[in-house]
Amino acid sequence: RLVIWVSLIVYAGLISWLFRERYSVVRVEEAPPNPVVVSQPEPQKTPVAPTVPASALLEVPFMVQAPFGVWDALHQETCEEASLMMVHAFRTERSLGTLQTIDDELKALVAWQTARGYEYDVTLAELSRIARDYYSMNTGRIITNPTITDIQSEIAAGRPVIVPAAGRLLENPNFTRGGPSYHMLVVRGYDANGFITNDPGTRRGEKFRYSYKNLMDSIRDWTGSKATILSGAKAVLVFD
Repeated sequence: RLVIWVSLIVYAGLISWLFRERYSVVRVEEAPPNPVVVSQPEPQKTPVAPTVPASALLEVPFMVQAPFGVWDALHQETCEEASLMMVHAFRTERSLGTLQTIDDELKALVAWQTARGYEYDVTLAELSRIARDYYSMNTGRIITNPTITDIQSEIAAGRPVIVPAAGRLLENPNFTRGGPSYHMLVVRGYDANGFITNDPGTRRGEKFRYSYKNLMDSIRDWTGSKATILSGAKAVLVFD
């Protein structure tokens, strides 16, 4: 009987050992939790005002809209054409030529416009189309409600600015009879004292200076009537 008991104990131990080997619990090491990433908002950047050089002056050639000083009905209305011719000459790096050449081109441009239904007075949008169709200047861009810095930035980037104006608001002592009701000129530079322009409305218009306030106050696009020019939109024209 003792042998039987010993056999039973040995057998039970063997069964227990086999069970543990087969079904033992394997301990799985848990991976450490992923670190919590807290999203930090980007710091707010302080807006930086655009900066421009203290002064700039472009070499835009000058012409008066009445090359021979004859202010007849045609030449009284050619400030837009004269402004466009100055900018075109600057962009193509060519001379405007003699007085006769200038006058001939003015008249040819007016005749071309008239044949296509344009009036003597034109808006900036019309002048941009004329530049495209007559001179292949395809990059006209109208800036509405321009600031002083907007105009300075264009000049600093090498782009003269064509400005339409209520002419009688312009402070130009060379104008007669109070100046034109509607006028157009080219801004070619600026400095601490104001804008430097080529004003074709007077033979003294080369590098003529207007104060910042006076020119900005005078900017008006053509409305279709001299009687309503003061309600014209604030806008200027540049070519990229």
